[in-house]
Amino acid sequence: MTQPSNLFISVGKQIKDEYGRAIGKIASFAVNPNGKFDGVFIKQGDGRFLKYSAKHVKVNDNGEVTLLSKIRMTATGLYDQIPLIWRKNQALKELVEKKKISTEMYDDLHNSFDGALNQLKSEAQKLMEEIDKETARCAREIKELNYALVNLEIEREIGKIDDQSYHTAFSIIQESLKKGNLEKSDLEAMKTRLSNTLLGEETQQVEQGAEEKTEKEAKEEAEEEESTAPKAPTLSSSPSPDLPEPPVVVYVKEAGKSNV
Repeated sequence: MTQPSNLFISVGKQIKDEYGRAIGKIASFAVNPNGKFDGVFIKQGDGRFLKYSAKHVKVNDNGEVTLLSKIRMTATGLYDQIPLIWRKNQALKELVEKKKISTEMYDDLHNSFDGALNQLKSEAQKLMEEIDKETARCAREIKELNYALVNLEIEREIGKIDDQSYHTAFSIIQESLKKGNLEKSDLEAMKTRLSNTLLGEETQQVEQGAEEKTEKEAKEEAEEEESTAPKAPTLSSSPSPDLPEPPVVVYVKEAGKSNV
C-alpha cells in the first residue's frame, strides 16, 4: 500500500469504497508507537464511528483513501494460499519418495499441510456463500434502481417533473446502476476464481491418482501378457519319444563274387 508521509492530510476527507460510493469521512488514523499506520477511524453518514484495519485501507499519494471490502481481501489471500499449500504438500511427497526425508517427518508435515489445506477450503466455501448473499443483494438493488428509473420516466411523461430535476435524478440512478452492476460482476468473478482454485487443486489430485492407477494397470497388464504368452520350443539333444527310431541298414555280399 502506498502511504503518504503525513496521513493526517486526509482527515475530514470523504472515504469511498472500491466502486466510488461514499462511506463517510475520515476522523482520524490509528498509528502504533513505531509510527506504522494501523487503521482508520471513520464517521459514517448516520453519525457512528467505526475503525477499519490498515489491510482494508488503500491510501494514495494525494491522501485519497479507499476502503477495500473484506470479501475481496479474504478472497485474495485464498487465491494465493490454497495453491501454495498444495504445492508444498506435493513437494513433500516427492522428497519422501526420493528418500530425502524420513517417513516420520513426512507424516508429521503432511498432516500439518493437510490440516491447513482443509481449513482454507472450509474458509473458501464459507466465503462463496457470503459472496452469494452479497450478489443477491446487488441484484435486488439493481432491480429497485430499474424500477426507480421507470417511475422517473413515467412522472416525466405525465408532466409531474421538470427537465432539470429529471436529468439530475436520471444521472443519480444511472451512476448507482453502473456501480451496482460493477460490484455484482466483481463478486461473480471472485466466486468463479475461488471455485476454479478449489477445482484446480482437486483436479490435480484426481489426475495424479489416475496417472498412478494407469501406471499400475499397465504394469499388471504387462505381467499378465508375459505369463500367458506362448513359450518358444526348447531344443533337446535326445530324440522325441513320439518319433520312430531311425532304420538300421545291413549290407550283404552276393555269393560267387567273393574272392574268398
